[in-house]
Amino acid sequence: MAFSYSQTQQIEENAAELKFAKEFANAETLLTSEVYKLLDHRKTQHETTNQDEELPAVLMKTYNYTQRFRKFKNRETISSVRNLLTNKKFHKFELAQIANLCPQNADEAKCLISSLERRFEDDEDHLSDILDDVQTKRCYQ
Repeated sequence: MAFSYSQTQQIEENAAELKFAKEFANAETLLTSEVYKLLDHRKTQHETTNQDEELPAVLMKTYNYTQRFRKFKNRETISSVRNLLTNKKFHKFELAQIANLCPQNADEAKCLISSLERRFEDDEDHLSDILDDVQTKRCYQ
């Protein structure tokens, strides 16, 4: 039995090294807060059209989950956090993880997002400053 090139050249996924399957190479990440905004808009649309049918259960479960675990409440704050982390040149995976988890300090961030360990091993203060900025945006929304 012959194997195709793609079968023999599969990359082992490893988030600590920011290695992901090729299907995710061009994928964008969404923050939990962004998913909530999208689902909230869909839910509002559904309610205003007075449709008799209910929204799918999985949509409502996801809506409830994102409502509970979102860290940012308004679009301006969400955009500001995304821009802050994008400008700091975080990988899209790291960006989403930082914004979704909102770690309190550099040690917590490195434990939760292992790819940050190598990246900030000599510059923990810089990571702490970034996390402080995210926390400040979260507090003043």
